[in-house]
Amino acid sequence: MSTSVAVDNLVKHFGTTKALDGVSFEVERGELFGLIGPDGAGKTTLLRILVTLLLPQSGHATVLGNDVVTDMWALRQRVGYMAGRFSLYPDLSVEENLQFFASVFGTTIEHEHDRIAPIYSQLEPFKGRRAAALSGGMKQKLALCCALVHRPEILFLDEPTTGVDAVSRREFWDLLDGLTREGLTTIVSTPYMDEATRCHRVALIQRGRLLAVDTPASIVAAFDRPLFGIKTPNRYDALRALREYERVHSIYPFGEQLHYTDKDLDREPRAIQREVAEFLRSRGIEQVSVDTIEPSIEDSFIARMGTPETMRGDAA
Repeated sequence: MSTSVAVDNLVKHFGTTKALDGVSFEVERGELFGLIGPDGAGKTTLLRILVTLLLPQSGHATVLGNDVVTDMWALRQRVGYMAGRFSLYPDLSVEENLQFFASVFGTTIEHEHDRIAPIYSQLEPFKGRRAAALSGGMKQKLALCCALVHRPEILFLDEPTTGVDAVSRREFWDLLDGLTREGLTTIVSTPYMDEATRCHRVALIQRGRLLAVDTPASIVAAFDRPLFGIKTPNRYDALRALREYERVHSIYPFGEQLHYTDKDLDREPRAIQREVAEFLRSRGIEQVSVDTIEPSIEDSFIARMGTPETMRGDAA
């Protein structure tokens, strides 16, 4: 496989805030590559540099062999970009928006119909509707069509499923899977950890630094401690108590459970389960169950964020 994107030690500041702090990675041709991290991690800044909308302070990046600074005009014709905010014309209809963006790149909807057909078929019944009147999921599909209408060689999507319902999120990722099977290289950013599993590889990013770049399965497999799920009706009281437990390595809320890891890697899991439950009962928390569970990519992300003290104090 050949390299579509090569990023070497990118740095970008906004005043005293370091949005990107020495970021380096590569994306292979045909990959569905995810940038995974919370709001403010640096995902949008990175994508804007790669599509030539921002200049880095230092470092170097190429996309499709073009330098993102010196070859910006040549590169813009070859990339598709979908911004995080809906940025189409709200007063134009679905069809008018598509016609406009096609004309900007010197083509027509009809000429590119086969590329956008799987997506446009879902929009066609509403082609006369103003973009502002579309649902959140339909707005995202229209934005994706506009990003694809000129047949880009690589697609950049900035948090495309933020703010849409779960069904629309799944449908959107199904569309991305189809584009990937056709060979289109796609880089997508998202704050949703569960979406990482839909990518070939992911980069975990936090505060402008990459925590890991690997396949989702390998990132999960690198979680180096037994993980325990604690269920109790008194979840908040249990969290506060376990932050003071002498054996705790990390403790944080996760859905309806608390996720716990122990300082001692050599102790038997059953002993840990028993002693954690006994500790909580000694603090007056009677209804409690402690079970071994499999880590998720979100657990791995949290584990890479910092010291145990940070995880214990900030994860709530």
